Amino acid sequence: MVSCHGIAQLAKADTMNLLEDAGMKLTATFLRSVKPTGKVQKIWDGQGLYLYVSSAGGKFWRMDYFLKGKQKTLSLGHYPEISLADARDKRQKAKAMLAKGVDPCAQKQAVKASVRAETENTFEAVAREWFDKYKNIWVYHHGSKIIARLENDIFPLIGGKAISSVTAPELLAALRRIEGRGAVESAHRCLQDIGRIFRYAIATGRAERDTAADLRGALSPAKPTNLASIKEPKVVGALLRDIDAYSGNLIVRAALRMAPYVFVRPGELRRAEWSEFNFETREWRIPSSRMKMREPHIVPLTRQVLAILEDLSQYTGHGRYLFPSMRAASRPISDVCLLAALRRMGYDRETMTVHGFRSMASTLLNEQGYNRDWIERQLAHAERNSIRAAYNYAEYLPERRRMMQEWADYLDRLREGRVLFSVVR
Repeated sequence: MVSCHGIAQLAKADTMNLLEDAGMKLTATFLRSVKPTGKVQKIWDGQGLYLYVSSAGGKFWRMDYFLKGKQKTLSLGHYPEISLADARDKRQKAKAMLAKGVDPCAQKQAVKASVRAETENTFEAVAREWFDKYKNIWVYHHGSKIIARLENDIFPLIGGKAISSVTAPELLAALRRIEGRGAVESAHRCLQDIGRIFRYAIATGRAERDTAADLRGALSPAKPTNLASIKEPKVVGALLRDIDAYSGNLIVRAALRMAPYVFVRPGELRRAEWSEFNFETREWRIPSSRMKMREPHIVPLTRQVLAILEDLSQYTGHGRYLFPSMRAASRPISDVCLLAALRRMGYDRETMTVHGFRSMASTLLNEQGYNRDWIERQLAHAERNSIRAAYNYAEYLPERRRMMQEWADYLDRLREGRVLFSVVR
């Protein structure tokens, strides 16, 4: 006995077969006349193909077929973007797949997945994903340089290619453009970043090997660029006297006076904020967000630095920054301000840089026999020993306090020309 539902299904199938047998096919003219009725319509063309008209009036080509005893529906596109002739062509291709035992729906999904993979797995897409994941571990300035190199020199040439298909010659061609304008060191840095991107792609299943590794030795050797620094004690003393005598902007002068005592990176010094200083504990605590290695850093404050801060507070203590810009107190002074002051004092780029205060301290402290670990921790260098990978920013703090005060006293003696060298026992 057949149920009412079964009778309806048979009637539908019989009607469809009768339409097909009678050769009643759709025409382009008829399709243009189809109007929405507020109900779903199925307008058949034959061999499973029909125009599906939604209650809202949307028109879509669909094809019903049976595979392994189950009815399935294949979407063929939107009408009129897909014409009647196009829909019939898609139907014939689907029927040819069925004849070979291939499921048209499964094939369509596989093609979509392949196209999606090609879009999501391009070199640029993977590179930006890598950058977004790791940008928070870099200071803003460093991260900006990385993405700028990629956007300016790499993405235009290979950004649209699937990362797994990028070849070594293509990478080399992109890097040679950087090299060709004389930025050899930048080309080497870019190659390092590309290598990290490939290793990220391997880890996330988008590539099988690091193509950048094939370029070892392919670029011109980068010349070491050590930032100029004064390390001769007598000349250090002269530099300190020149800073004291500097007649330019008093905020710039205060920053330069403080630089040799704290020997932090120029960006860390320029962006120093009053809220980071604890005068009771005599500490300057720089938050991880402003440190190159994204780890907090403690700078013990010596008597000399406290005196500089006390004097400076009369001018900038009411604001956010120790060294605010002359143009807008809402931002700190720039690198150019400090560098220009050194140039006005007669120190050219081959003689001294703002960053040079760090290597000055490192060299002279090491020469005087201070523990290398104390020095490295005070310089906030990354821990390179994998056995001691956990970074402890307060490590050796009592020893560092003593070292920093003795270093400040030593600089004062150099300024006065009284003592040129001393050795710590």
